[in-house]
Amino acid sequence: MQFSNPKSEIRNPKFYAIIVAGGSGSRMRSALPKQFIELCGLPVLMHTIRAFYDSGSSPQIILALHADYHSTWASLCDNHNFTIPHTIISGGQTRFDSVKNAVDTISDHDALIAVHDAVRPLVSSDIINEAYQCAAENGTAVTAVKSRDSIRQINAGVSAALDRERIYLVQTPQTFQSNLLKKAYQQPYQDAFTDDASVVEQSGVAIKLIPGSYSNIKITFPEDIVIAEALINKKSHQF
Repeated sequence: MQFSNPKSEIRNPKFYAIIVAGGSGSRMRSALPKQFIELCGLPVLMHTIRAFYDSGSSPQIILALHADYHSTWASLCDNHNFTIPHTIISGGQTRFDSVKNAVDTISDHDALIAVHDAVRPLVSSDIINEAYQCAAENGTAVTAVKSRDSIRQINAGVSAALDRERIYLVQTPQTFQSNLLKKAYQQPYQDAFTDDASVVEQSGVAIKLIPGSYSNIKITFPEDIVIAEALINKKSHQF
């Protein structure tokens, strides 16, 4: 596949996007997992897959989805005539297991792999393409934004202010050269593994941050759907 970003000197690399869809509907107060909740007429997950499909990077898409929901997803794809090509693999008990299952299906050690939350449907093509380019050059690319709020840390019941200029809120995609990511996921699981960056960092690799977007929100609570729909409608009216 050819990377179409004109700023990039990369030619015909292999790109993969692992979409992790293991979330439940608990915090949404819904029996339906949040990746299946409708957003502007389509399930959240369809918006997310399309974002990667439509990006200049055109990655091969791997969906890590709990086996219990494979038939649900198939029905949704039929109902919405959703035909974007993607491979479905069974997710694990934890996010770590789901990503590992997906990474293990990729045999190419010279590829670039982006890992992205299924419930971040508003990720832009610019961010996706920049992540692949940065990972190609530096080995890693982790999307993050500076904290807009003041930050305090509690220690032994006492709170202390932290310098918010040095605090970054991590998003996805998190993109890596495949040899680094595959090696990192050979480690045993640890509770400290909160995302792919923490797994790769534990293997001894430095993490490179790239600018994310405050619009790249994670659908977690009911009000997030309202915000996401407003952002989508605003974008559509700009064209």
